[in-house]
Amino acid sequence: MKLSMPLMYAGNPREAADQVVGLESAGLDTVWIAEAYGFDSPTLMGYLAAKTETIEIGAAILNIYSRTPGTLIQTAAGLDNVSGGRAIIGLGASGPQVIEGWHGLPYAKPLGRTREVIDLMRAGLRREKLESDGIIKLPLSKENGAVTGLGKALKILTHPERSSVPIYIAGLGQKSVEQAAEIADGWLPFLYAPEKAASVWGDALAAGNAKRSADLAPLEVVAGGMCAIGEDVKGLLDFARPLFALYIGGMGARGKNFYNDLAVQYGYEAEAKEIQDLYLDGKKKEAEAAVPLELLELANLVGPQSYVKERIEAFRESGVTNLQITPAAGDAPGLVRQVKELIG
Repeated sequence: MKLSMPLMYAGNPREAADQVVGLESAGLDTVWIAEAYGFDSPTLMGYLAAKTETIEIGAAILNIYSRTPGTLIQTAAGLDNVSGGRAIIGLGASGPQVIEGWHGLPYAKPLGRTREVIDLMRAGLRREKLESDGIIKLPLSKENGAVTGLGKALKILTHPERSSVPIYIAGLGQKSVEQAAEIADGWLPFLYAPEKAASVWGDALAAGNAKRSADLAPLEVVAGGMCAIGEDVKGLLDFARPLFALYIGGMGARGKNFYNDLAVQYGYEAEAKEIQDLYLDGKKKEAEAAVPLELLELANLVGPQSYVKERIEAFRESGVTNLQITPAAGDAPGLVRQVKELIG
């Protein structure tokens, strides 16, 4: 099991990125760079590539709408080059709020577009010409197998560091998870409760793996949560409440919130409705208080060392191959060393 961490920053990501050197020395295997509608991921990933030597640098995530397949190929190839073959490209559909509200693009056909983007990225990194006659048209004027305009199929000018850069899919829905298990190198779930994972995603993972190409290595699974080790740290779980309330209550809208749907699938239907109602009514503190303690305990790794060791094993047994931790407080490099030792 690898150990990873998201790059956390409140205002200045450069300061947080500078701390990754110490985390790398402590044994951190992977750092993940989010984007949403904040600073872009590739800029920070390139900065990290220059600062570090061994750590994997992953985008978590780049959405599949706002960058063309050609741009994603260039980004993957460029990041893999400057990092010396340490890039991971996490892709996802994001959601209507970001895609339509920030990028001004229609949130349409996420599954089909994801599949086509990944097929084109892999072909492009192999220096094949980009051609597609599906949702994505390449060349743009290609219709029914014929090119009617001035565009022509092109291949990347430069030679990528690797002909295959790992591509992970972020997804929670059944079809998205099935697709990840079928075609991706890895899967990036969120608000992951290992004891409940099989009941929610077991069938989808099995269906996807049944169609998985023998050319692909086994699916990597990246999941985890807030982490703190100590005898008197259980109270730190309250620091996770705002995040859970935001996603379960405030993302999307009533009837269109993937994280609320997940809480329902976990068995917290009444709580999920209450959290959402409170959050959307502007009662954020009450929404935070309504997040079930059991869910916080399952989806995080907070407590005495022996308990955290049990949580690590629960994540491992559920299929997680890369444990992602977010330090709750204190010495992050020291926590990395502790968790690496517990992982074994």
